[in-house]
Amino acid sequence: MKFGKKNTTEETGKTAQPLWHGRIKETSADALQNLNTSISFDLRLYKEDIFASKIHAQMLKDIKILSKEELAEVISALNTVESEIEEGTIEILPTDEDIHTLVERRVTEITEAGGRLHTGRSRNDQVATDLRLWTKKTITEILKSLIGFQEMLLEKAISVGPAMMPGYTHLQQAQPVPLAHHLLAHGWALSRDVERFLETRARLDVSPLGAGALAGSSLPLDVQAVAEGLDFSSVFNNSLDAVSDRDFVADTLYALTILGVHLSRIGEETIVWASNEFNYIELDGSYSTGSSMMPQKKNPDIAELARGKSGRLIGDLTGFLSTLKGVPLAYNKDLQEDKEALFDAVDTILNLLPAMKGMLETATFNTKRMNEQASSPYMGTTDLAELMVQNGIPFREAHSIVAGLVQESLEHGNDFKDLVTSHPLLGSEGANLLQLDTIASNKKTHGAGGTNQLEQQFKKYKENIAENKEKL
Repeated sequence: MKFGKKNTTEETGKTAQPLWHGRIKETSADALQNLNTSISFDLRLYKEDIFASKIHAQMLKDIKILSKEELAEVISALNTVESEIEEGTIEILPTDEDIHTLVERRVTEITEAGGRLHTGRSRNDQVATDLRLWTKKTITEILKSLIGFQEMLLEKAISVGPAMMPGYTHLQQAQPVPLAHHLLAHGWALSRDVERFLETRARLDVSPLGAGALAGSSLPLDVQAVAEGLDFSSVFNNSLDAVSDRDFVADTLYALTILGVHLSRIGEETIVWASNEFNYIELDGSYSTGSSMMPQKKNPDIAELARGKSGRLIGDLTGFLSTLKGVPLAYNKDLQEDKEALFDAVDTILNLLPAMKGMLETATFNTKRMNEQASSPYMGTTDLAELMVQNGIPFREAHSIVAGLVQESLEHGNDFKDLVTSHPLLGSEGANLLQLDTIASNKKTHGAGGTNQLEQQFKKYKENIAENKEKL
């Protein structure tokens, strides 16, 4: 892009003015232009702005504002502007406050018919339209990447077979669960992320174009035809709400933030599991880094960045909500702050998803180490208590009995299995429950962390992925 220092184009030699120059005669102060201008970041909305302008122009022709010849000139000019932006040859002037001003100014330089393009339209409904179109498209892109992540987790879960690992509460070993069950726990969290994005996309699928600055227009604008041309499923019902609504940005930021938190949780576990102390996972070198000083290091940087960038996403969301909370109806310049937060959060997630997916896809699980840790006799204590419950002992009493055996084993160094075998309410049946294979197959409830439930869970998860793909 060529950023001009003067408000005079190289091509025409004419002095450009802000779109609102008729009311204010004084030249804008540099400080105002520096603060007010958003072209540096909303330029990425150029495709949406040009697309919406074409549909708007067609409608203007249909209601006899533009002639057939003028429409052709405007469409041709819009195509030229799009090419110039993509090729980086367009000249951006200091008065080009935003993408809307840039496009209109350049179109009007190419054809006088461009002066009619803004008829019945304000930058207020224009930017709301552009941002909805961009967000709708981008959510679909995120969904494709997210569903791919779901598929990878399923493949990984199936590949590890019946391998067991310790399940944790408070980061303390609790009960054995299949590694596949643990992986799919993250998968189900991601399925809720998919739902959130689908719901957000459905809610934002409303065309605001035609609301004008805030009160609509006295011209017979066909807002329904415009909505259909833009592939929106419905049109606004209140012009004030149409130009001021940024719920869809907050919804999208929330969905991005929760997804980021889920990726952060996966990252935290990967960091812990990759440590020598846990030794549960070996990361591939192509998704790891080293140390500039310590030759032996292999660092899980992707996982650490996932954990760190979740804070950035939370900041984007909370910062934007703080911006929204005091804004009166209808449009106010505060709403310009929506785009940088949204663009940053989207870029963060679109960078994180493929990196995290590749890291896990190429990682190797140390299932031998996990099985060893899951084989601790203390991991079967809940099953022991439930065995006594089945034999008529109240759970609280059974819990106390087993806890006493654990305490005796730890305090006096007695073999826990021997203590269980010699206890009159447990005996050999109880001792058998301390075997990892027995614990793994002992669970009876739906969705439980047992090997018997895995096939059903795989089936449900595959169905979930298929349903998500259909909704894309």
